[in-house]
Order: sequence, then C-alpha cells, then structure tokens
Amino acid sequence: MNHLRCALLLAGVLTAAAATSAFAATESAGAATVDVDAFVKADTFSDIKLSPTGEFYAASVPMGDETGLVIFTRTDMKMAGSFRLGKNNHVADFDWVSPTRLLISMAQKLGSRDEPIPTGEIYAINANGTGVDVLVGYRLQVNNTGTRIQPKKVEAVAAYLVDDLPGDDKRVVISVQQFSADAYTRAEHLDVFSGRRNAITIAPVRNADYYTDNAGVVRFALGYGTDYVRKLFYRGNDKADWELLRSDDDDEGMDIPIGFSADNVTAYFRSEQAQGPDAIVAYDTVAKTRKELLRDKVADPARIIYKLRSHVPVGVFYYDGKPRTEFFDKTSPEARQYRSLEAAFAGDAVRITSQTDDGKLALVQVWNDRNPGDVYLFDNESKHAAHAVSRRAWFDPAKTAPVRAITLKARDGLSLSGLLTTPNGSSGKSLPLVVMPHGGPFEIQDMWHFDDDPQLLAAAGYAVLQLNFRGSGGYGRAFLHAGKREWGGKMQDDLTDATRWAIEQGIADPSRICLYGASYGGYASLMGVAKEPTLYKCAAGYVGVYDLPMMHTTGDVQKRGSGESYLRSWLGPPETLDKVSPTRLADRIKVPVFLAAGGEDQRAPQAHSEKMEKALRQAGVPVETLYYKTEGHGFYEEAHKREFYSRLLAFLSRSLGGKTAAPAKVEAAGKK
Repeated sequence: MNHLRCALLLAGVLTAAAATSAFAATESAGAATVDVDAFVKADTFSDIKLSPTGEFYAASVPMGDETGLVIFTRTDMKMAGSFRLGKNNHVADFDWVSPTRLLISMAQKLGSRDEPIPTGEIYAINANGTGVDVLVGYRLQVNNTGTRIQPKKVEAVAAYLVDDLPGDDKRVVISVQQFSADAYTRAEHLDVFSGRRNAITIAPVRNADYYTDNAGVVRFALGYGTDYVRKLFYRGNDKADWELLRSDDDDEGMDIPIGFSADNVTAYFRSEQAQGPDAIVAYDTVAKTRKELLRDKVADPARIIYKLRSHVPVGVFYYDGKPRTEFFDKTSPEARQYRSLEAAFAGDAVRITSQTDDGKLALVQVWNDRNPGDVYLFDNESKHAAHAVSRRAWFDPAKTAPVRAITLKARDGLSLSGLLTTPNGSSGKSLPLVVMPHGGPFEIQDMWHFDDDPQLLAAAGYAVLQLNFRGSGGYGRAFLHAGKREWGGKMQDDLTDATRWAIEQGIADPSRICLYGASYGGYASLMGVAKEPTLYKCAAGYVGVYDLPMMHTTGDVQKRGSGESYLRSWLGPPETLDKVSPTRLADRIKVPVFLAAGGEDQRAPQAHSEKMEKALRQAGVPVETLYYKTEGHGFYEEAHKREFYSRLLAFLSRSLGGKTAAPAKVEAAGKK
C-alpha cells in the first residue's frame, strides 16, 4: 500500500477502510455471484492538489453523506490539518491561494445521485490546520458595516472564487451575489486572512459570472435575467465602461471566456456554433477580429489546459470516447509535456491537476475504462513518476470490463454517440443487454471512464449500453436544444434506436434486454417499457420521476429561482405532460418493474415512485420496491446501497439470467 493512502487511512477520515482484492478474487474464481461490497465503497479521494511550493498535499475525501478536506506534508505524509462541516455538506472545490493558505468552496446535496448545489460559502484553512474560518457565506455573521467584528446579523450572500491572483498571497477576486432572485453580481477583492472585502465593479447584467485577465483585472461579465437570454459584456480596463459584446438574441451562439494571452490583448472564447460542436476562438480586443483556433468534428471542448499559474489557455480536452488533448501550438512546452506523459502512460487518459510554482513537480492523474485512476508525483526535471495514491486500489484492471465508444444514427438521421461495456473475456456477441440512460437529462454526458454501475452489471454478465441521446451535453448547442420538450418523444426514440442498433450489430440477444436508470434515467426506463412494450423484458427505476405534471408542484426544481420558467421551457407546461408520464401509461407496461427511492429526496420525491407503484399494481403489472425513509436522491449508507444493488441484480437475473450478489455481510437498517 502506498504512503499517501496509508496516511489517509491512518488519519481516520476514510469511510472505505483497508483496500481488499475481493472483487478480483471473486472474478478470478469464476464464482456465480458478484461482490457488491467492492462497488459500494467510497473512493479514497475526490481530488488531490499539490501546494505551490510542493510542501503539502490537499485532498477532498468522501465520507458517506459528506466530503471533507485533509492536508498532508509531502515528505513524511503526516496529516497537518482537516476540515469538514457535517452531513450533506461537501467540499466542492479547493484552491491553494498561497504556499500555506487554502480556500474551500462548499456545496450541499441530499443523496448520492443528487447534483451538488453550491452554497456560495468560502472557507479558509492554513496548511498546518490552523486559521479555519468562514470568510463569506450565509453562516458568516457580520455587523452593519460588512466586517466580521461584533457580529450582529447573518450575511445573506453567495460568493465564488474568480481569480486566485498568482503572485498575491493575501487577496483573491470573488463574485458576490445577494440571495434574492436574479440579483446583480458584484466583483470584490477578498482578504484571505481577515475576510475583509473591497468592491471592484458591479455587473451590467444579472446572475453574472466574471472573468479576469492575467493582471487580475475583471474584463468580462456573462449573465442573464428572468428571460434566460444570456449577455456577454466586455471592458478594456478597470476604468472603462461595460459594453455589450454578445447576446443570445444575436442567434450566433454565445462566447464563453476562457482566458487571455500573456499580453492581455487577445481573449480566448469557447464559442457556440449554430450547428455542431463549440469552437475555440481567439478575439483581438483591439482590432475586434476573431480567429478560430480549434474545432472538433464531433465533440465540444470539455476542459481547458492552461499555462502554469496563468490565465493563458494553451489546449483542450475532448471527452468523446477516450479523452484526448489538442493544443493551440503543437510545439508548446505544455503540448510536449502532455505528449511525453501520454506516451509514458500509453492507453490511459492523463491530466495534470496541479504543479509547483517553479514547475519542477506536478501531480498527474491517470485513468482508463478499467482502472478508476491513480495519481503520480511527476518530476519534470528527472522525468520520473512516483505513484502517490490509487482512487480504488481494490479493483484489478485486468479483471474489470472494457468500454468502447460507439456511434449510430437516429431514425431522423441525427448522429448519436455512446459507450458499450461488455463483460470481461466475453465474445461481445448475443449478450443479455442493459440499456442505461443517464440522469439530468440536459447537459449531462456519459464519459469514458471506470463507471460503477456498468462495471457492476458487466461483472454480472451483461453488456451495458449508455447513449448520449439528444439533449445531452458535449456535442454543441443545437444537439442540446434538440432535446427541448422531448421527454418521452425524440429523446426516448433515440434510446429505442440505440437498442435496435445493438440487436442489429449482434451485440444484444433480442430476447434478453432490460432498461435501468436513475433520476431522468429512471423516467426513461419506465417510459421505454410503456412506449415499446415488446422490446424490453423488464425495467428498473432508481430515484426517478414518473409523473411529469407533479414536477411543476412537487420537488425542488420549480422552487429554485426561475425554476417554473425552466420547467415550462425545457419540460413543457403541465397540461401537455400526461401523455408522456409513465404513471398515466401503466396499462401499456407488460413486463416486471423494480422501483427504489428515498423518503428525503427533494429532486425526485418518493411520491413519484409511490404513484408509479400504485398505477402498476392497479394495471396488474409485477412490481417490487425498495424505499428508505432516511435517504435522498440516491442512497448514501453503504448497507442501503448494498441492498439496492443486490435487489437490482436479483431482479435483472430473473429476466436476463445474469449473476446475483454475493451473500450480504451486514443487514441493511432503517428501511421504511
């Protein structure tokens, strides 16, 4: 076991205790059961970053229903400090803003499948564990002058880091917004020790995000009002007035700033296109001219690669299939560094997550479809990579399932992309198939990596098909908007077309196909067996929504900001949704159904599953359920997750004939 993992374990902050090789042993023995325990253990870490001098590591660590932060010295792996806020509070991101000071951004989520909602809080901690304090956020108490002296009231604002100002160890740039709906956003300097703030500017548009140049000057503001029309404003310097540069009303696609050239004259945009994926564009702020630098034929730029400690973008990641990199200048030092690492870790995806200020040391994450990932400390001078920690060391990549990218055409000719996971060692032909639509549904993308659910199902003997149906993210604005108001319509037809493609390719045994998904994926699974009653043999829905008119009255989506406007725009008005609600179509379903839900779920309240269950029973459809009153949008408790996956495998096995779970070691508790 490597030193960093030992340090994390000894610190007593991990929920995944000592790593085991149970999964590998079960598979190598050819047993007829699947070790579910291997899949429900939490990752060793979420993210790890190296401090600017290389003296410390900081890591965010999953701990059941919360995520904390731990800090270790790099040379002797001793824990220097830790941070956590308790149940449902998660470290969303953290940044070294000086060699010895970290800023922490928080989020909350009620359930493992929930989308984290940023709380707008900024905390700080010293590398030695001292100086822990909330600097901005709703838990901060202030007096009437806005300072933190003689607290009298709670400050109702949300704040987010904009620029850590490399070279300035005391201040950062943040955006600050009142909690009132559609408020105007302020840019401010924040003292990372005292928490004092000084105003910089106020955006000319509501709900704005700010973007700075390499001197820390706020140059762009991108926001929207109640009409959801995005507007991009620009200013030439910190004294200039704001001017409108781009609007959704222009019908040209939005420009999203990603950085500046070293001289701060050229701005770089991720630029939406009328058709096809987004492009990377260079914009001369003096001459007002544009030049396209990169544009893929299929995929949007997914992540930007920057020059060390600057806002100068130099390349991008594309995430269709195996992640790949492209650079503005193929001969740049960054391009050469990535090509060297990619050659050293052939077959893997590689990303530099952090580097020391002198560029000598870098933390490199390496992963692939069969390996959850490893982190290496890379010495840029000696070109030596030392293994630091594994994300989930108990999995043997030689015994997990391969994943490959697929493409197909929808019935209307639209190009679709997805992923196919096949059991380890299988021929890849005539397999029982589980079609697994993702949640969201909008702007979410299934990506090539080690994904628990497909790997678990493949271990049970199933091929797993994941499709980025229209409305998914990663393939351009037109592809996203093609899913608008297509719940149960063209988005569902895409899944049907992908299923038929798998049959035509000889991958799927047409007599052994089921649907399984979570959240929107649960909806699509139930809608699939209602719309195509002879194509599938069963359907499983996990924390799903099944009565679409209820989404306008129940749950947290319609309660947030302009949530009702969003639902009407993207889902549709409630009076039009009966015909695409599985609860209203139960009499069309002819196959067994499994439903699981949590009583504290605010995204997809358990009432959806209960109403679906009642409708199925009235229609004479076999249905089984698993409800936990203490769980939210996805189960947190390992015992609850184990029972869910055990029940899911048993349910699928009755229709498809795959493996079931190994006997439970601990009885689940707290079931309704």
